[in-house]
Amino acid sequence: MLLALAHGSGKEIESVELGQVFNFIQRIGLTDLTWGQVVMWLIAFVLLYLGIAKKVEPLLLLPIGFSIFVVNFPHADLMAPGHLFDLFYSFGIKTELIPPLIFLGLGAMTDFGPVIANPKTLLLGAAAQIGVYITFFGALLLGFSIPEAASIGIIGGADGPTTIYLTSNLAPHLLGVTAVAAYSYMALVPIIQPPIMKALTTKQERARVMRQLRKVSKTEKIIFPVITCLVIILILPEAAPLLAMFMLGNLFMESGVVGRLAETARTALMDIVTIFLGLGIGGTMSAENFLRPQSLFVFALGVVAFATCTAGGILIAKLMNLFSREKVNPLIGAAGVSAVPMSARVAHRVAAEANPQTYLLMHAMGPNVAGVIGTLVAAASFLSLLK
Repeated sequence: MLLALAHGSGKEIESVELGQVFNFIQRIGLTDLTWGQVVMWLIAFVLLYLGIAKKVEPLLLLPIGFSIFVVNFPHADLMAPGHLFDLFYSFGIKTELIPPLIFLGLGAMTDFGPVIANPKTLLLGAAAQIGVYITFFGALLLGFSIPEAASIGIIGGADGPTTIYLTSNLAPHLLGVTAVAAYSYMALVPIIQPPIMKALTTKQERARVMRQLRKVSKTEKIIFPVITCLVIILILPEAAPLLAMFMLGNLFMESGVVGRLAETARTALMDIVTIFLGLGIGGTMSAENFLRPQSLFVFALGVVAFATCTAGGILIAKLMNLFSREKVNPLIGAAGVSAVPMSARVAHRVAAEANPQTYLLMHAMGPNVAGVIGTLVAAASFLSLLK
């Protein structure tokens, strides 16, 4: 009898061991690897190459690229509810926490002096957003829903945090592709903008020298964030989370009394939330979410949005010159997109090619930082109408 029991137990043990081996084999990722996941690996490697070798937005493309790579491993389940990348997404992006924190850091790095010295540049920052609305209607014609079209159009502002904030509210299923598109086009400013600048201006216009900006007082710089919040948030309360943090960060810097807070906001805090943001975005880019025809349309429409925003700023600058005694160099209108300070540098470089005596950088910084506010207002307008 004991022998029979031992013999039966041996069969049970053998059965359990075989079951465990079978389960282990089933969990081997290699057996369930799909072509879509391989394609996503290739996309991840491209982003990593751009970030590391070409130094294109490395602070974001490196964590985004690597998280795209690892989230597309079979059975890794990094975006399963409660798992690692889902936590970054759920508590950082879905709760709308990370974009405002990034704006806090951006505010602590932004000098509104050029805008205050030349308030007309606020109009150029607003005018550059025309591409957002043109692309919005174009996306509707292509069959995207209204919330999706708004999320795609905002790419034209070349403002990654605002794009993420709006998309996470209106079309979270497009978050990965719109975020990558926005940051990619920010990085491609030196390639996309110069041909548009040269096509819409003459060499004489590009060579125009502008009068040096007046010196802005510390009092003006302290008052500006308060007045900006007062005006915009009263009209568009949906702008409050991003605008309030943006202006608070700026007040940290300009007040001169909380240097430690300003330094933390633009360095340590900014670095931490950037890591979490990259991992949260990349985690949403699984093969089944990303490899769809609409993703290609989003990237294509993003180019249209960014190009028309650039063109809109230039054309409005030229229109302003028709009614102004003091002419501006229309290239500063191209800096009305939110890619700070890259667009301003590109405008300065293109102007210097036409006339080495033209120093346009500080003049272009006015529309550039105004463009951040303009894109934020455009996003708030969509939220107030659609959410």
